[in-house]
Amino acid sequence: MARSSSARSLNQGDDAPRGSALKAAAGGAGDALELDRVIHERMRLAIVSALAVNDSLTFNELKQLLATTDGNLSVHGRKLEEAGYVRCDKAFDGRTPRTRYTLTAAGRAALERYLAHMEALIQATRPR
Repeated sequence: MARSSSARSLNQGDDAPRGSALKAAAGGAGDALELDRVIHERMRLAIVSALAVNDSLTFNELKQLLATTDGNLSVHGRKLEEAGYVRCDKAFDGRTPRTRYTLTAAGRAALERYLAHMEALIQATRPR
């Protein structure tokens, strides 16, 4: 299967400015084409993005906004919490549990790195 010239440029490093942009987006360390797997998953990216534009959101607000199930949101929310990207505060309003999610500073920084990386990939694949 033939690869495009853009793919060859990225893999062979014969286009230094493009490769440099990818390495800068990756933070200058590791494989320039490696994405943050915690954020890259669709539902987790949606959660982090929603929290980036809101101070905080309740479990039910996120569930409705993202049109997902309790289980799906719970699993992905926990993964983000374990990575330190979101904070999950649980409380009770009478007998009703209230779960509120907030994006942490580490989560915001990870999202900014991810977006910069994606922008660099887009620029590297566009013809000049």
